[in-house]
Amino acid sequence: MADIADLRARIAKCRKCIDAPIRGALPHQPRPVVVLSGSAKVRIIGQAPGTRVHASGKPFTDPSGDRLREWMGIDEETFYDPDKLAITPMGFCFPGLDAKGGDLPPRKECAVSWQDEVTNTMPQVKLVLLIGQYAQKHYLGKAASRTLTETVSNWQAILESSSDPAFLPLPHPSWRNNAWIKKNPFFSNALLPELRSLIQLYM
Repeated sequence: MADIADLRARIAKCRKCIDAPIRGALPHQPRPVVVLSGSAKVRIIGQAPGTRVHASGKPFTDPSGDRLREWMGIDEETFYDPDKLAITPMGFCFPGLDAKGGDLPPRKECAVSWQDEVTNTMPQVKLVLLIGQYAQKHYLGKAASRTLTETVSNWQAILESSSDPAFLPLPHPSWRNNAWIKKNPFFSNALLPELRSLIQLYM
């Protein structure tokens, strides 16, 4: 647990995206949003905090979080219990907005600086939910397909071929993906029941 506490403290103080940026400095002060755990068997790796999470300092405090909890079949109390669930996005800080008002990609400094150490500090994790292409490409490597649809469609093979931890690819739980969900019925009919079974197993 001491390693977790030390890592949490160092992440909280991180300013690499301002002091030593890979490409352009973060346009605001860093506010890392991450939930580390020395006991959780399930870990969520998404993209990066959005504007609401940047304001709250708490992950998934938005409609996407409501939907993700519905997908997992758990309530808020369980979701925010650090003994049961770790939440470590590819980028720990809100990356800012692009010219069209959408979120920029997660900062590369985070993946380079922290992802390996976070993984090594939480060896007890048995199931990793990879939400979105950034997490999938980073953790699945060649097993990630060209598109998110192809990767998520291949979820069963990815799950069966990975172990300690097992990886399960998911789309982002944004309501903007309603059309994608309707177009890909395997997600609701097969993947979500398996997700809920695994959550019940490990949480």
